[in-house]
Amino acid sequence: MGIDFDGGLTCTLGVSDLDRSIDWYEKMLGFTLLYRVDEIGWCEVATAVDNVAMGLSQVESVAVGGGVTPTFGTTDIEAAKADLDAKGVRQDGPIQDVPGMVRLLTFYDPDDNPLMLYQDMRDAAE
Repeated sequence: MGIDFDGGLTCTLGVSDLDRSIDWYEKMLGFTLLYRVDEIGWCEVATAVDNVAMGLSQVESVAVGGGVTPTFGTTDIEAAKADLDAKGVRQDGPIQDVPGMVRLLTFYDPDDNPLMLYQDMRDAAE
């Protein structure tokens, strides 16, 4: 029978300070707070992708590395990089190019959780 998915997706990240993280995701990426539950140190922010949210869970020790890296598509990775540069967002080097396939940019939130942007170059190669 399989799983009857509802079309939604929440990507969860551990953070050290919920207030700081909400502020960062709103100001740096334009996400909006959906709700927060202080009793359990949890909130969700809406992303620019339909039915995809980021769940932020306040934890005592943020485990970084190994795990899923949320990767968001953009139509103009150069402009996106310039925006992140202007906001002082730490990045892992320049845009990486896989010719005829994709361009990638890795950047980090205040807790060093990695996030990425991609620009699909498959149509541009045709």
